[in-house]
Amino acid sequence: MRTSILADARWFGLHGIGRFAQNVLTRLPDCTRLTSGPKPLSILDPLWLSYQILAKRPEVFFSPGFNPPAVCAIPLVITIHDLTHLRLPAFATFSRRLYYRFLVKPASSRAYRVITVSEYSRMEILKWTGLPEDCVVNVGNGVDPTFRCEGPRHEPGFPYILHVGALRPHKNIGRLLSAFERIDSADLHLILTGKETAEIAAQLEKGKLQKRVHFLGCVKDEDLPALYRGAICLILPSLIEGFGLPPLEAMACGTPVIVSRTTALPEVVGNAGLLVDPLDVTDIRNAIEHMLGDAALRRRSREAGLLRARLFCWNTVAEKVRRVVEEAASAPH
Repeated sequence: MRTSILADARWFGLHGIGRFAQNVLTRLPDCTRLTSGPKPLSILDPLWLSYQILAKRPEVFFSPGFNPPAVCAIPLVITIHDLTHLRLPAFATFSRRLYYRFLVKPASSRAYRVITVSEYSRMEILKWTGLPEDCVVNVGNGVDPTFRCEGPRHEPGFPYILHVGALRPHKNIGRLLSAFERIDSADLHLILTGKETAEIAAQLEKGKLQKRVHFLGCVKDEDLPALYRGAICLILPSLIEGFGLPPLEAMACGTPVIVSRTTALPEVVGNAGLLVDPLDVTDIRNAIEHMLGDAALRRRSREAGLLRARLFCWNTVAEKVRRVVEEAASAPH
């Protein structure tokens, strides 16, 4: 007999939580999805969720994000991908701290399980909540089959390194641009997804980089594989990542990767890429130059990355989530 699941599908979108939500929820059987309503983090959302649970009477409520209902008489499973909103001053606004303190933390304590996507995030959540070890479950992330070696390559007419992700403070774009400015290769370009900010524009003008740095805005999922395949390497020198899907997608496309040696990124990349200190501009520059100048390194990184990417499967992730949700439904409450 299938478990009746009510799940929040309003998280679907072109971002990490969106990818997780879509890939997991489309693989959960007998899952009723909430697709409309207030924004997941709005002030009305906790009460709206509580009403939906009461009206639809599922056996368990599952959120692929960190938004909980105000009250919930049935087993609850929520997902906290990371604690970036609390760990970085640029994100830790007064309203966000209140949201986590008075909604997310109490919900974590009453939830059957808290799901997360890396061991780094799992340990951070355990320390923050004080929950027993078995109450926070790492299910990981996966990579879609569309990210593969075969297929078209982005060919802009110049060699480029690539950064994929929203240009938020934790992505460390300032240091990446400083490192790129110091590389002695006039033909090399840097392509970034996301929109250029005023702060970034000022740094580009100061470093005379406007003609060699390009911003693509929001790139559709179907266009990303070609972008990865055409790049010399992907670079993600983030200050904090709860997982880091772009390196995984790049490896699956046969593209070498350079990532920070901090937080969850080493878990994703393993020994398949170069690891750098995200606070050290020289270290970032040296890693890029090493990757550019060493064809054998690129070949080894490509081969190791392809093997590494095979370890991450959305079917496996969804099966782990399904087990947790079904256990929650059958647990005494």
